[in-house]
Amino acid sequence: MSGVLGRRRLLAGVAGAFAAVPLVSCSGGSGSSPGRLRVAFPAGGATESLDPHTGSLFVDQARAKALFDTLVGYADDMSVVPRLAEWWQPDPTGTRWRIRLRPAKFHDGRPVTAEDVLYTYRRIADDSTAAQASAHFGDVDFAASTAISATELELVLGAPNFEFPAAWGAPATEIVPAGTTDFTAPVGSGPFRFVSFEPGKPAVFARFDDHWSGPATPAELEFVPMEEESARVNALLSGQVDYAHDVSANSVRLLEQGGRARVHSAPFGTMQSLLLKVDRPPFSDPRLVRAVRAGLDRRALLDIALSGQGRIGNDLFGAGLRFYPAGLPEPVRDPELARSLLREARADGLGWELQTSSVDPYFESAASLISQQLGDIGMRVTPRVGPSETYFSDIKEHGVASLSRTAALPVPTFLGQRMTSDAGGNNYTGYRSAEFDALHAEALSTADEHRRAALLARAQRLSREHSGMVVWGFSGWNVATSDQVSGVRGAPPNSLDWARFDRVSVG
Repeated sequence: MSGVLGRRRLLAGVAGAFAAVPLVSCSGGSGSSPGRLRVAFPAGGATESLDPHTGSLFVDQARAKALFDTLVGYADDMSVVPRLAEWWQPDPTGTRWRIRLRPAKFHDGRPVTAEDVLYTYRRIADDSTAAQASAHFGDVDFAASTAISATELELVLGAPNFEFPAAWGAPATEIVPAGTTDFTAPVGSGPFRFVSFEPGKPAVFARFDDHWSGPATPAELEFVPMEEESARVNALLSGQVDYAHDVSANSVRLLEQGGRARVHSAPFGTMQSLLLKVDRPPFSDPRLVRAVRAGLDRRALLDIALSGQGRIGNDLFGAGLRFYPAGLPEPVRDPELARSLLREARADGLGWELQTSSVDPYFESAASLISQQLGDIGMRVTPRVGPSETYFSDIKEHGVASLSRTAALPVPTFLGQRMTSDAGGNNYTGYRSAEFDALHAEALSTADEHRRAALLARAQRLSREHSGMVVWGFSGWNVATSDQVSGVRGAPPNSLDWARFDRVSVG
C-alpha cells in the first residue's frame, strides 16, 4: 500500500469513527462529575502499578506527576527548573552537589526531607527495583552522600558531571517517603492524593490542599484507560472525558473542523527515526547506511506520514532543544548517490525487513513510504508489523532496522543513554565510538557551559556521520481538550507543563 493510499484510508477510517459520535460539550456529559477532571490515556492493563519508579508508559508518568513531585522539572527546551529543590550548587570538580529543599509536605502531613531524597535515589539505583531511571544514578556514591540537615543534602559522584541536575527531573525520579515499599495506596507530595486505583481500570485522585505551590484547581482527577486513539477522541467529543492524550495529525484536522474541541500542540515534540543496526550486516557496511540516508525523501515523509505537521529531521535528536547544534544543512534526497553506493557495496537488490508497529500512529504509513522510496533506488524493504505491547523491547535485540520515536529529553541525557558505548541495550543502533564517548565525557566534566556546548556539538556531528540513527522528521505532539477546558497548553512530552493537571479547570 502506498503512503498516499495509507493516509487516505486512515483519514476515512477516523472520519467514519467520528461520524457516529454526537457533538456535545464535556460539561454535563454522561461520564462527567462536578469538580472532576477526566483524562483519557492508553494504559498498561493488569500489570499496572502506581510505583513511580517502575512505570514506562506516558500514563505512568502522568499519574506519577499528579501524586508525587521531583526535585526539578524540565522547561520546553529541556533546561531544568526548580520543584522540590529550591537551590543547588556543585563544587569546582563537579563531583559534589549540595541541594536545599523547599518547605513541602507529603499527603500524610510529614515534611519532605533530605533522607526521603536519599532513600528515593538509592531505591532507583538498586537493580532489584528495576527502575526506569536507574542509569541516571549509577555513578552516585551513596556511601559518601549524606543528609546535612532535614532540608539539605550532598550527593557525591564518581566522576564529574555538570549536567547532573537533569537527572533529578527525568521521568520516574519522583520522591517518595523514606522506607516506602508498598504502592497500593501511595503517599506522595504531589498536587493530588490517592483515592482509588485498580490495574487496567480508572484511577481517581483528590486535590491535596497543602501542596507547596497551593491547592490544585480541580477537586478530583480521574485517569480513564483508553487504548485506541479513536476511542479517546470519541470520548472527548461525546463529553465522557475532558482531555485526550496523544492525538495524531489526522485527528487534529477533524477535531479543529468540529469546533467542539481544542487542540494543543508542541511543534517538534517527538523525534521520528529509522534505526539501522550498524553492529551487524548489512548495515555494518557504512556505505549502505549512507545509501539509505540518500534514498529517503524526507519532505514526502513529512507531507504524507505526518500530514505536513512537523519538521524535517537532520539525523540528530533534539531539534529546538538546548545543546542542539545550529547551522546544519537540510538533507536533500540524492537517488543517484544512493544507487552508486549500492553498486559500490555490491548490494543491488538488497532485501531487509523494517520493523514497525501501531504503537505510534505515524509508523505504518512511514514504513510503507520508506519501502517505496528505497525500492526506487534498488533496495527491497519489507515492513513487518510487531505487537505494540512489546515493540520497543523487541527492537532492542531483534532485526536490523526499525522505526522508533523518542520524546523530548535533555540532549546530554539522550546522548549518554542512547549513543555511548556503555549504553547497553538502549543503544538501539549498536553504535560504538571511543571518540564520541570521550567527547561526551569531557563535555559533562566541563564547568563552562559554552565549552560544554561546543564539545556536545562535536559529539553530535560525529554520531550523525557514523551512527545508524536516521532522524527523518520531528512530529508535533498533540493533546486535545473540550472547549470548556482552560489551563492546558501545547508542551513537549517529559516537560513540566505536559500532563500537568493541577492548574486546569472545566467550565
